[in-house]
Amino acid sequence: MTPWTLLGTANIPNNGGELKLTQRDQEFSIHLKGARGELMNSRMRCSERALADLGCAHIKNVENAKVLVGGLGMGFTLEAALKVTTQSSEVIVAELVPEVVEWNKGPLGDCAERPLDNPRTSVHLGDVAVLFKPKKPTYDAVLLDVDNGPEGFTQSKNDSLYSIKSLKAIHDSLNKQGVLAVWSAWFDEKFSAQLRKSGFKVTHETVRAHMGKGSRHTIYLAIKN
Repeated sequence: MTPWTLLGTANIPNNGGELKLTQRDQEFSIHLKGARGELMNSRMRCSERALADLGCAHIKNVENAKVLVGGLGMGFTLEAALKVTTQSSEVIVAELVPEVVEWNKGPLGDCAERPLDNPRTSVHLGDVAVLFKPKKPTYDAVLLDVDNGPEGFTQSKNDSLYSIKSLKAIHDSLNKQGVLAVWSAWFDEKFSAQLRKSGFKVTHETVRAHMGKGSRHTIYLAIKN
């Protein structure tokens, strides 16, 4: 079997740990150094794309829509958001780790058809939570794939992104009937309740990691009333 080759490392801000990008043949992996292991793999992309397909379904024919993607990862959610929205729509991707952006401009780019090169894409380098502080209706869809979901898997500070205060700020940042979609490795009814308390109408979908097989992941869909 072909061994894995280390392509790069990156430190997550606020002592969040060290990321490693590795490659084996045409397969890429991003994992966290230590016991917590692999965060994403280029072969397991279906649920990341489903995050955009489900979260942007209401705006697929809407002109000049504005979408915010929290977490670049391997670019699959960004890629799907660009494909499901109109050519007049804008997609902003917020990424905390600068090296992840560089990896997507380099060796990872072809995995998701180089979505960073799309003229409709803009990049916010930093914490996605900053973009919700104005609390002004701006986005038609917010797609969050930060860590393994609301539990703040790689960075404990991310837990605050899913607090009542933060969720209300996201609610205020959405246009009428806007959708907040959140990717999670598992379902937690407590988070659904948290979303409802923040003013959202909430449903969820279970999706598979890879073409109808693999791990089952959860997409929370929260609609602004």
